[in-house]
Amino acid sequence: MKRTFLILASALALPMWALAENNTAPAADNTERNRRDSDGSTVTPEDQSGRPEDRQLTQSIRQAIMKDSSLSMTAKNVKIITANGTVTLRGPVNSTEEMKKVNDLAKAAAGSTPVHNQLEVKASN
Repeated sequence: MKRTFLILASALALPMWALAENNTAPAADNTERNRRDSDGSTVTPEDQSGRPEDRQLTQSIRQAIMKDSSLSMTAKNVKIITANGTVTLRGPVNSTEEMKKVNDLAKAAAGSTPVHNQLEVKASN
């Protein structure tokens, strides 16, 4: 009976200990980034134009990025905002190579439309 109790107690204590260890990691703090994005000085996805030509350009860039199998899912999820005759790329990518690749794909799809690259390389953990 004691042996069964010890086995059950150990089995229950181990997951709780693992959960307690995970709580020691620092919480993500995007306060400054959120403040920057809410002050109106940066372009956000809410600024995407509803004009058909802007939506079509955004779609063309997204399709070019999604077709590239060398890009990570992080890079494929960047924000593409087209408004007022300008494309803005925002969000994280995994490397400077991905940043360049996404920027090059956007410029190729955009033609003469200016592309503002505001992509950021994620910090490695």
